[in-house]
Amino acid sequence: MSGINKVILVGHLGKDPEVRHLDGGVTVASFPLATSETYNKDGKRVEQTEWHNIVLWRGLAEVASKYLQKGKLVYIEGKLRTRSFEDKEKVKKYVTEIVAENFTMLGRKSDFEPGQATNHSQPNSETKIEDEFTIRSGDESGDLPF
Repeated sequence: MSGINKVILVGHLGKDPEVRHLDGGVTVASFPLATSETYNKDGKRVEQTEWHNIVLWRGLAEVASKYLQKGKLVYIEGKLRTRSFEDKEKVKKYVTEIVAENFTMLGRKSDFEPGQATNHSQPNSETKIEDEFTIRSGDESGDLPF
């Protein structure tokens, strides 16, 4: 039996997507995503934030670079990937990333129109969500998922 590697996150972008163009015209975008949860400890409200490294490829990266900005709220589905590399001192390092398969931009439609000024304030948790836009990566391999 195969395993399941599925990640679902809703959080705020920690900075604008960083876009790179690799050999062969492949586009990759990456950004940190913050997810927060609150709980009570000894009668005090405590907020705990986790940071996730998000990576998007090809068309998904192009859309992200056009519409996503620091502070925006997004829903992301993807897979965990861990890769290794050697730093300048030849020490092997590991990094775990979420490779996004699709994302949904949450918030008002006007928040994601190109050319809008970036609003770096955190959205209020009571903000009404007027529209959602779901972007999915294409299956470029032509293989069926089963």
